Amino acid sequence: MPDYDTDFHPEPRADVVRRRLKTIPRSILLFVLFTALAPVVFTVALIVDAVRFVLFRRPFMAVRMLAFGWIWLYTEMVGLTRFFLHWVGAGFGRNRKMMVERAYVTQAWWARVLFASVQRLFRLDVQVEGLEVANPGPVLAMFRHASIIDNLLPAALLTDQRGLKLRWLIKKELLQVPSLDVGGNRLPNYFVDRNADDPREELRRIRALTRHLSEDEGLLIYPEGTRFTESRRTRALEKLQESASHLYERAANLRYVLPPKIGGVLSLLDAKADPLICAHEGLGGFAKVSDIWSGAMLNRTIRVKLWRVDFNNIPTDRKGRVDWLFDQWEAIDNWIASVMPAEAAAG
Repeated sequence: MPDYDTDFHPEPRADVVRRRLKTIPRSILLFVLFTALAPVVFTVALIVDAVRFVLFRRPFMAVRMLAFGWIWLYTEMVGLTRFFLHWVGAGFGRNRKMMVERAYVTQAWWARVLFASVQRLFRLDVQVEGLEVANPGPVLAMFRHASIIDNLLPAALLTDQRGLKLRWLIKKELLQVPSLDVGGNRLPNYFVDRNADDPREELRRIRALTRHLSEDEGLLIYPEGTRFTESRRTRALEKLQESASHLYERAANLRYVLPPKIGGVLSLLDAKADPLICAHEGLGGFAKVSDIWSGAMLNRTIRVKLWRVDFNNIPTDRKGRVDWLFDQWEAIDNWIASVMPAEAAAG
């Protein structure tokens, strides 16, 4: 078995304690203040929404966004409480297996609550095709990344609905979210340092996640590395033109997705796990909270499509694998174009 602490969670314990002494009290204080001031805050939000509607015919977004913010903080508090009780029930942390299993249950609950909240608050119609191909594992789940909302899709679809225990590649900055810090560090996830001094060491730790994957497990990666925006697409193309001109032409033909980053994905393809590709349409254009404030996210149809590739059919040479990866991202791009509403495609 992999060395759980050194391969997945190499951070010194003292650094972890110092960070949590800041982030956990801060989240508790924010939740208490938000809850105590909720009548005033929501009254002001309702007035703002009413003025925006009368003057600009904008939908009521302030109340919706504040409601989701409170629900997010609520799940933080419940999650942290659960993790603490799990730690106590596991003999003050001695029974690691028990803590891991219960952390997966809490993760599924977290995703279920938040995803259902987004659907109801913003009146989203979510249509999923191909979810049944996710089982059995192990799978390498490769998700398109276009929104601050699509972070919920893997846990909501694969963990909560299909029972897959996902190992996540998560950016290190999310350690500032206490529940992701505590729960995420109990599970075989890896918090990636995108500015690491030694990228080869980062890739070694990423590859460690592929070891001993079982039939009820998967490994999650967002190959684009960040959320799609037109400015990020332009920067990505500029970098490819300088460093990998042979891929530039293929990348330039991608309209709705960023070109996939090669290093992280190629480091995982040696695992005997079928790639599970997830495309989605309807969440694009919401890379920031300010994008949601516009109201464009309301009453949307969100389409999700998954397909699975037999790992035996993936080329074994580097060039073949790079071409295969770009083939998958071109398939995502073409599928988005085929299901995107005509007015959105024209815009």
